Amino acid sequence: MIRGIRPLLRGSTYAGVLFAYCGALASLPLLPFALLPALSWRSASESVQFVLVLLVWAVLVGVVGLARPVRRALVVSARRLLRVPLPNPVAGRRPSGSLGLDRWRTPLWLVLHVAVGWTGALASGVLFIMGLSLPGNWLGAEARASLFGTSVRVSGGWSWVVAAVCILLAVAICVLVTKTLRWAAPRLLGPSAAERLALAAEREQLLAERNRIAHELHDSIGHTLTAATIQAAVAGEALSADPATARAAMRSIEESTRAALEDLDYVLGVLREEQSGTAPTRTLADLPELLDRLRHAGAVVEPELSGDLAQVQGTLSRAAYRILQEGLTNALRHGAGGPIVARVAAGPDGLELTVVNRTGARTGPGPEAFPTSGHGLPGLAERVRLLHGEFQAGPDGTQHWRLAVRLPARASA
Repeated sequence: MIRGIRPLLRGSTYAGVLFAYCGALASLPLLPFALLPALSWRSASESVQFVLVLLVWAVLVGVVGLARPVRRALVVSARRLLRVPLPNPVAGRRPSGSLGLDRWRTPLWLVLHVAVGWTGALASGVLFIMGLSLPGNWLGAEARASLFGTSVRVSGGWSWVVAAVCILLAVAICVLVTKTLRWAAPRLLGPSAAERLALAAEREQLLAERNRIAHELHDSIGHTLTAATIQAAVAGEALSADPATARAAMRSIEESTRAALEDLDYVLGVLREEQSGTAPTRTLADLPELLDRLRHAGAVVEPELSGDLAQVQGTLSRAAYRILQEGLTNALRHGAGGPIVARVAAGPDGLELTVVNRTGARTGPGPEAFPTSGHGLPGLAERVRLLHGEFQAGPDGTQHWRLAVRLPARASA
């Protein structure tokens, strides 16, 4: 019993009881309309008339619950008074579920709310009155409690015991009323099946967009920082001995960072939910520029191109560029400074991409080690999987690392 009293000490139980009783009182204006059928059928017995009044009353309460503003008001009040985390109803989308039953969830909640409110109010009210009135004549006098034709005579010290039991039962009913409404609120006022599907779809779309932005940032910014770091090291070493090479490296840094700033401006516009412009796209047509930036960074790149690359368009071309960019960046970052072989073979069935580089200690200029997030290869594998392609990455012999990707032609849609 003590455990049942503890929740009453919390503000949520007081608010829940108030919420239940207010719902019961709010249904009183509908009672006169519910009495009309019973008054017109005077030949029926009192019990039939009583049941008829309750049924008509419940129907009228349920009809009120069909109005969308009523549902929104109930959700807000239940969230504040019952302390139930209910999301706002999805605007502009009427709940629809199997056999259209979702639209009746709010009327069912309203009927339950009124029924629980009236039952709790009457039961707890009677028990409280009994608990306060029974020990009124505690100086040896007798007290009598009558309920529905049944009389109980209580005298002496037993009146205090019965009064205490009545008070505890009233408290338990208040707790039970709050717990019942808190249990039913998420099930009847929470998102319907259609709304949950819509919210899940919106969340999936948001996560997909964030994932795509993360890929874009990793591909563009990561590649630019890697190339710029090595180019800066090259320029620093060649500044005195070979000013022309140093100037070329600085120009390459300028060009690569300008391209990265375009990507960054677009991503920031998306994150701020602003009306950003068209996303900068990199395709296989930009591959020569990418190779030039790597050469300015001191890398020896040996491209092997076959097939008609101009016929590769759309998603396939954009994905191929990003895959090559990531593979070449990894080769520049972790390679031993030897030649990097980049093969691109376009065929009628798809596109094959291969990047091979030497492994071991770096021999060229620039930092000996780069910090890495570890998301590069998993991100490439995920990108290839979404395009229904094949992905392989790993050692190729004892001194080389090989990245091989095959993308089907249907990925160009």
